[in-house]
Amino acid sequence: MTNGSGDDLDRFFSADHDDIYKGRTTDVYFQRTESILKAKGLLDTYTRSEFTVGGLPNDWPWAVLCGTEEVVRILEGRNVDLYCLPEGSIFTPRTKKGVKLPVASIDGPYGQYCSLETPALGFMCYASGVATMSARCKKAAGGLPVISFGVRRMHPAMAPVIDRSSYIGGCDGVSSLKGAELVGKPASGTMPHSLVIMMGDQREAFRAYGEIIDPTVPRVALTDTFYDEKAEALMAAEEMPGLRSVRLDTPSSRRGNMADIVREVRWELDLHGHVDVGIFVSGGLDESKVKELAAVGASGFGVGTSISNAPTVDFAMDIVEKAGRPIAKRGKFAGRKYVFRCPNCLEYEVSLDREYPPRCSCGKEMRWAEVKVIEKGKRLVPEEPAEEIRRRVLRQLEGIDH
Repeated sequence: MTNGSGDDLDRFFSADHDDIYKGRTTDVYFQRTESILKAKGLLDTYTRSEFTVGGLPNDWPWAVLCGTEEVVRILEGRNVDLYCLPEGSIFTPRTKKGVKLPVASIDGPYGQYCSLETPALGFMCYASGVATMSARCKKAAGGLPVISFGVRRMHPAMAPVIDRSSYIGGCDGVSSLKGAELVGKPASGTMPHSLVIMMGDQREAFRAYGEIIDPTVPRVALTDTFYDEKAEALMAAEEMPGLRSVRLDTPSSRRGNMADIVREVRWELDLHGHVDVGIFVSGGLDESKVKELAAVGASGFGVGTSISNAPTVDFAMDIVEKAGRPIAKRGKFAGRKYVFRCPNCLEYEVSLDREYPPRCSCGKEMRWAEVKVIEKGKRLVPEEPAEEIRRRVLRQLEGIDH
């Protein structure tokens, strides 16, 4: 889009990085609050604010903390201290004693971060929801690969954060070029129906894919464009050397019982000697369908909308200290809290004294779980690669049975 002089205007309806960093995406009442506090000489009052959540969507018993790296970036260079649980921590909203668990805390003059509450919450609420749903799908798959296919269901400006969050949550690959670049992995994908349609023939499409696409790219053929899935699966096995999997993306109007379709395709492939060809399923999947299809022979999953449009984790940011004195609104726990975690369990507890760690219900002494990431605006802890954060999530998932 250009104006009359040919100069570029904002091309898409997206905030740029400068807009976000300078607080231009904040709710207007923070701007008005800053004006009032400045006029009254209160803008530089030292405060402590905590990020907590009262409960989780869909009665989830746990969630994956994600998005804190962007919170670090928006606070870096400002006169504040930031404490966080490590990104990728699996947490519960409350301790066993019912205290809301602070997953991050900011110390500093309120004017340094007042207008950043809205973007900071946006970073964490959305990314944690995506990472949690990804973790739940990965858990449901029982170790089978899960690929994030959800970027087409959200605004394209969101593609990198969708893919980073889903990868951190446990997905084995991501589909967008920009998202893959961000997590440091090759983009994952198969072939679209449009390739088969444009080639005009399934066999031609399978042969062309095998001939033209780099041999390092896994051979996965989409086998439900024109004919029955079983028939196209056999075509692919015959026409595409090195075929790793067939992909079933059957539309809902033709789907029927997807578990039976997977069973039938598996039977037909085995019957014709293609026992090493897997069955990759995509289209309308969620964690319950992933679990069902993993049990009947599916060997991998592409999960889209249920990950990219995952319920957000509704974090709130609240002042709990002002000028060194505990204070909080109704429904919040005032004062500085120290977060502890059992080294063997998921159990958390908070204490008013860091020097006296509580004990877990399993008997182990808990350890201080917070990390001081920023001190007076200076970053103290280097950014972790997405791969390392993902490994942390997967290690924790091993200890979860639901």
